[in-house]
Amino acid sequence: MLNPDQKSVSASLYAKRKAVFPKAVDGRFRRFKWLVMALTLGVYYITPWLRWDRGPYAPNQAVLVDLAHRRFYMFGIEIWPQEFYFVAGLLIMAGIGLFVITSAVGRAWCGYSCPQTVWTDLFQHVDRLVDGDRNAQQRLENAPWGAQKIFKRALKWSIYLAISFWTGGAWIMYFADAPTLTVDFWTGQADPVAYATVGVLTATTFIFGGFMREQVCIYMCPWPRIQTAMLDEKSLIVTYKDWRGEPRGSAKKKEKNPGGIGDCVDCNQCVNVCPTGYDIRNGPDIACITCALCIDACDSVMTQLGRPRGLIDYATLEDCKIEREGGEPRPISKALFHTRTLIYVGVWASIGFALLFALGARKHIDISVQKDRNPPYTTEPSGEVRNDYTVKLLNMEGRPRPMRVSLEGLKGGLMWTDDMPRDKAAAMIDVQVPADQVEPLRVYVIAPGTTAPQKIRFNLVATDKEGGGDMSEVRFDAPEENAEGGNQ
Repeated sequence: MLNPDQKSVSASLYAKRKAVFPKAVDGRFRRFKWLVMALTLGVYYITPWLRWDRGPYAPNQAVLVDLAHRRFYMFGIEIWPQEFYFVAGLLIMAGIGLFVITSAVGRAWCGYSCPQTVWTDLFQHVDRLVDGDRNAQQRLENAPWGAQKIFKRALKWSIYLAISFWTGGAWIMYFADAPTLTVDFWTGQADPVAYATVGVLTATTFIFGGFMREQVCIYMCPWPRIQTAMLDEKSLIVTYKDWRGEPRGSAKKKEKNPGGIGDCVDCNQCVNVCPTGYDIRNGPDIACITCALCIDACDSVMTQLGRPRGLIDYATLEDCKIEREGGEPRPISKALFHTRTLIYVGVWASIGFALLFALGARKHIDISVQKDRNPPYTTEPSGEVRNDYTVKLLNMEGRPRPMRVSLEGLKGGLMWTDDMPRDKAAAMIDVQVPADQVEPLRVYVIAPGTTAPQKIRFNLVATDKEGGGDMSEVRFDAPEENAEGGNQ
């Protein structure tokens, strides 16, 4: 049991969240964030509505995860369940891509492209639209509840909710035909899982983007901890050059004591524009998402004061040491392409080329065979031995294709299906396989009793007119007495 002193220490570890009201800023990094936000939101919201003509036998949605038919369509590429290694490869590439970005420019993913960052940035612009900039938001936050505050809160939260609902609605469009699902959704005919998914994503977007914001980045997300372990002195990060900025002082103090006062005038603009409310002058921290808005703010102040820009800048710790000692830092290009980053790029590119090769070399035809186990064989009145198989022919193209199934390696073997008479049995049969589908067949194979061994391996081969093909090795069973004289 804790004593009173221990209880007070434990209680003091909790800190109530301080609301963050980022100030609007303009600069090259802010404009880059605008560009990234426009691109990412545009891709997310618009992609399900893009069309791609795959012919009359396949869906025409450009990007579609067709769970009902277990397919993944991405423009001209169609991925089947047995080709999930393509999706796994893309996920691995995405992971290594994050390693590349982190190794080269630190937490730039968190600062620009992370969904939490993008939607939080969007909601912060809504704040400025409704409440005004930083100072106006602070005044409204501290003001007592009244008609104006209630109106602005209701308006702002309604916009939050509309964006969140649109976000959840866009997500489900990736899993069904977007126009059809939209009509079904609003007429109450969509699957219940669609409504549940939209509800969950609406709630999470509304809460995370509208209210939790920087807390998700600092406390909930594990990626900052992983990224921190990946950074070293050669990684570009947002850095405050303390040897140049300290000791801080006003412009008037610097005029009176040029050598004793640094360039930082302690205006706190770098803190005011930070979406997480962090003071970059305290050094690297997981609270810094490397959005570089503090660079824009500081450069603006330095320009107004007639001092060199770059007091806060993208730099490596290695180059900071060189610059502190009076040397010339390396060009950004050399800082970007150091050995570890190049290794990551090489691995990433190798996986990409391997996937492209596999995609170009993959077969558009597949055959799978399942042998009946009970009974393992049947002896015909004529003395011939029959085995039964379930054959599945896969046509991975958007057009019907004639295929030929033939026997290889079974001497004297013949086969027929449910759709052809027994007396028409042959060593090969022709089958019309519908577009983009699997055609199941019941195939009966016989071999003369005098030549059929007890167990023999043979191949069922599927080919098309274009020369594509696939084969499946299967087993033919016969009784012991029929094996005499045959090849074991």
